[in-house]
Amino acid sequence: MRPVLMLPLLALVLAMPVPAQAPPADAEAPEAQAASAPAEPAAEAGREGEVVLDTVVVTGEQPGPGLWTVSRDGRQMRVLGYVAPLPRRMYWNSTEVEARIAESGVVLMPPIVQLRPKGGAVTGLLLMPSMLSARNNPDKERLQDVLPPEDYARWQPLKQRYFGRDRGIEKRRPLVAAMELRQKAFDAADLTGSDLVIRTVRRAARKADVPVRQPMHTITVEQPRAALREFRRTGLDDVECLRRSMAQAENDLPTLATRANAWALGRLDVLAKLEYNDVAGACMDAVLQSRLAEEQGLGEGMELARGRWLEAAERALAEHDYSFAVLPMDMLLRKDGLLAELERRGYTVQAPEQ
Repeated sequence: MRPVLMLPLLALVLAMPVPAQAPPADAEAPEAQAASAPAEPAAEAGREGEVVLDTVVVTGEQPGPGLWTVSRDGRQMRVLGYVAPLPRRMYWNSTEVEARIAESGVVLMPPIVQLRPKGGAVTGLLLMPSMLSARNNPDKERLQDVLPPEDYARWQPLKQRYFGRDRGIEKRRPLVAAMELRQKAFDAADLTGSDLVIRTVRRAARKADVPVRQPMHTITVEQPRAALREFRRTGLDDVECLRRSMAQAENDLPTLATRANAWALGRLDVLAKLEYNDVAGACMDAVLQSRLAEEQGLGEGMELARGRWLEAAERALAEHDYSFAVLPMDMLLRKDGLLAELERRGYTVQAPEQ
């Protein structure tokens, strides 16, 4: 389980989330789309009666998933899970979420690790040229030089399909090429990795004047320039990251569409059964296993961020009759997830009704 990783030093290298995108200017109003779209996509029977949602991406207004409830001693925390990507043309009906936030004493965001350059924002601006060059392979190598021949042959048709004549992509580290390929594939499948859920939760908390807490572990990089020089000249074991991104673009987009539909329609039963190609996880592993990550203590930081969130959750449940939290769906569904840990600590965890 990986808490969200915030790395201002390497933001251009590790930009996992796809930038938020507004609906197209000529998009129909939510009401019009909802009227023309089916209430839910067609379904077909899978093995042993399992229901499999159609892979046509849903549009129009959708309810999203229900909320988990964590409780003890009469106090409750409602928890919203989210996935990425989501249907680009979906309009999420967040009325219930906004109402639950309005009655809460605090809102908890997902746990993060923040890698902060010593010296603050000014230093960050001065580092921008180094950050840009860190996207590329060391020693001016190209993808053809760093990928095994069979992987480079597999890359060629995907490059042609999604990047055309863009020769700059050939300079990128496999990790960066993987993330750019992932975004292009999402666009082609009418999916978006935007932070729709996080933005909606923050906006609702601001409107209701409810404080937002961001559990995090912060690591200060004492010599940011030296760290970036080290990153630029050091290779990463990130070929597997690009392999998984290629597999996703070739084979897994229907699964991602089904997963996105399941979230939009509140079908947690489908979400719990779906397996998908964890591109972001493979890319994150490549970074966490690097020498820079070891020197900066990133591996330990991930576990500490998880602990910070659990402390904040227990405090919220002790101090407020109602509180609210938002977490990636895998942190809710996994047997070693955050809700499972709260249950082990004696809290009652109730999944949403289907």
